[in-house]
Amino acid sequence: MARTTPHVPQASRLAALAGLLADETRASFCLLLLDGRAWTAGELARTTGVAASTASEHLGKLVAGGLLAEERQGRHRYLRLAGAQAAQLVEELAAHAAPDGGRAPGRSLRAASTGNALARGRTCYDHLAGRLGIRITEAMTARGLLRQDTGFALTEDGLEWFGALGAPLDTASRRPLARGCLDWTERRPHLAGVAGAVLCRHALEAGWCERFGTGRAVRATPYGLRALEDLLGIAPATVDAC
Repeated sequence: MARTTPHVPQASRLAALAGLLADETRASFCLLLLDGRAWTAGELARTTGVAASTASEHLGKLVAGGLLAEERQGRHRYLRLAGAQAAQLVEELAAHAAPDGGRAPGRSLRAASTGNALARGRTCYDHLAGRLGIRITEAMTARGLLRQDTGFALTEDGLEWFGALGAPLDTASRRPLARGCLDWTERRPHLAGVAGAVLCRHALEAGWCERFGTGRAVRATPYGLRALEDLLGIAPATVDAC
């Protein structure tokens, strides 16, 4: 007698969600959108090397599944991750994916350079990741601005630090004030949540970091390296001159 699969609440929805990221093209789209910006369907198609019709089909599935949101302006269709929760899911799944153990056979120099840049520093949706994000998170923890022993939480000193920085936090936000996001290159958590987003925005606006290339890589500027050393005691060499 054939066995029937027992009904488990939410199992079908979990399977459907996993299926969305089981395709390499769709997974590539989600990883590209971790830079926090909106991309056109054409940009995503060109960057991943797929036909526009193929990209449109895959993007439609991601939007219908709730991982992406779309906006139309004139004849352009813009796609972005549906929110911080979707970004966290993609980043943490990437962290659990097996590393390639270094430069894979046949991997181009350009691909290796891009990978190294992302490992040094990048945006993960709206917060800093890579070695840059990890160094900042570790320094904030060491200085008593952030606690990780009972989950991620800002201390009173941490709240005051953001205020003194000129980047006060919205403590009434429904989004967690601070949370850990598992870094897919460092395999350790970096700061996310409201505090992570505010710090990333401040770092870019104040000139501590700058974007470069067409993806989500960021690097610390000379001014930023000095600011991080003054404010958090981060030795410039440990940021690897991102």
